[in-house]
Amino acid sequence: MKNVLSFLFIFLLISCNSNGKRPLLGETEYQQKLNASYKDATTSPLKKKDLKNFNGLDFFAVDSNFIVTANLTRIENAPVFEMATTTDRKPLYKEYGLLSFNINGQDLELTIYQSQDDLRDEKYKDYLFLPFTDNTSGNESYGGGRYMDVMITDIKDDNTIELNFNNTYNPYCAYNDDYSCPLTPRKNHLDIEIKAGIKAFKKN
Repeated sequence: MKNVLSFLFIFLLISCNSNGKRPLLGETEYQQKLNASYKDATTSPLKKKDLKNFNGLDFFAVDSNFIVTANLTRIENAPVFEMATTTDRKPLYKEYGLLSFNINGQDLELTIYQSQDDLRDEKYKDYLFLPFTDNTSGNESYGGGRYMDVMITDIKDDNTIELNFNNTYNPYCAYNDDYSCPLTPRKNHLDIEIKAGIKAFKKN
């Protein structure tokens, strides 16, 4: 009996976090990683008062209808331009290509961008930037739009790529006005409700 009680005690110690932390919420690995990043004070964009009460971001229910295959048409010799932001900062971008896809029978198109600053960073040189707004923007989702990261290395030989709108995130400005965030270009508005991915953040 003594051995059984000792085993149970050790099991409880292992099972419970010594700091009393609860497991982070999230239906998918992507959601759990994003929540972990926002919970960590060293990586979180949240203000101190919001971080103190943070229990997880709000997401739409995961929906496979918003995982689509897009056809990429590259834009050759696109000029470098200054992208507008929420501040006076003007980061340099190029239009990388046009993404054509279909959601629920509706043909849609988005322009995908390449940060010229990221090209100089080995960690981010293969990242492409996909900002968009949709008919949930300003209501269920953040008014300034949402972002999706796409990797050049994920583009297939036939110039198709998977877009998973369940794996979207808000610009840091949705959480904290101290940040400078690119504004979604008007051409990247989708005339459809994208009820997938991150929702608007409710500040304390």
